[in-house]
Amino acid sequence: MFALIDCNNFFASCERVFRPDLNGKPIVVLSNNDGCVIARSNEAKAFGIPMGAVAYQFEKIFTENNINVFSSNFALYGDMSARVMSILDSFAPDIEIYSIDEAFLKFDGCDYINFQEYGEKIRKTILKSTGIPVSVGFAHTKVLSKVANKIAKKFFDKTKGVYIIDDDDKRVKALKWLPVEDVWGIGRQLAKRLKKIGVNNAYEFTQLNTEWVKKNMSVVELRLKQELEGNPVLNMEIAKAKKNIATTRSFEKNYTEFEQLNERVVTFAVSCAEKLRSQHSCCNALMVFVHTNGNRRDLKQYSKNIIVKLPFPTNSSIEIAEYACRGLKQIFIKGYQYKKAGVIVMDFSQEDASQIALFENSNPKHKILMAVIDKLNRAFGQQKLKLASQDMDRVWKMRQERLSPRYSTKLNEIISIKS
Repeated sequence: MFALIDCNNFFASCERVFRPDLNGKPIVVLSNNDGCVIARSNEAKAFGIPMGAVAYQFEKIFTENNINVFSSNFALYGDMSARVMSILDSFAPDIEIYSIDEAFLKFDGCDYINFQEYGEKIRKTILKSTGIPVSVGFAHTKVLSKVANKIAKKFFDKTKGVYIIDDDDKRVKALKWLPVEDVWGIGRQLAKRLKKIGVNNAYEFTQLNTEWVKKNMSVVELRLKQELEGNPVLNMEIAKAKKNIATTRSFEKNYTEFEQLNERVVTFAVSCAEKLRSQHSCCNALMVFVHTNGNRRDLKQYSKNIIVKLPFPTNSSIEIAEYACRGLKQIFIKGYQYKKAGVIVMDFSQEDASQIALFENSNPKHKILMAVIDKLNRAFGQQKLKLASQDMDRVWKMRQERLSPRYSTKLNEIISIKS
């Protein structure tokens, strides 16, 4: 048996944990730079605010309906997610953290468990320990557990947040209810294709001829069909190291000078290097890109990227920043107003399995230096120690005008209680 645990309206719920006065009130959370809506409470959804809504276009609706608007507080969300996942880890021998607010649990040889009671116990424990409400869906396959979770969440008054698909009647009823575009793994384009041939819900998808699916679709859709039929083919996945790491940002204003872009690219490269070291990887190549503001049609437009092959694998901030700057020099053209840039490191190898070259290698002293820098930055705050080519007085220039306190990760922002 599989279980899918999904935190309800997670970002909005995190904001409510330390602000109980927001319970029952509409909340939206904005993306980086307060650009667009990336999370909505049920109360906000009732006002017709769509996911991805451009914030400034809905400002009037926010104000008129007293909708509470927050900037993304990823420090808070990440910490609350870690707390939820650590609790889930105690409920099953196997756990797969699927996203910041979702996790699969697998129960082998646990037929004696009353899953309704167990699901309710999971919900109550997480709510009591963290303040985050969750929905729980049980089924014999991972995909069906996603379906069960949707039902648990959609019909909360009846299910109390827990639903189990444990027989064929429940499976068929659930699949007939679920629109094909809402099936996990079916995107918009595939949904359009399926609707053209008369497939409008998940059950009708399972009725397609298996040979036809093999011939006209990929192995992904074939496995999806098998899972919806109740045949488990997707196993629990162990968390894997990332295959590429990107750090990109839109700027608070247009940049015209190379020095301005260079400082940002160095900072992005340093961030990528830190993430490489955290997963004990080295990169053998990197990409640098820049582009102007595509929304400003009154300005000249330019977009360019370049891939830089490194002569040796490295996760040194110094070396990655150096080659990122070399790439930037090759694509920068004066006369344009740049709005965004980024660095993507790729072609990874294990930190302890790097092959020594004959003529050129990563500086071995950097490994010791980076370890010290990482330790000090963790102890005293991110980006306390920087490269000389970075702006010493600048962290991230993101617009976060509605940022809530980082209650659980910053001592000087911890909640105050009057007694």
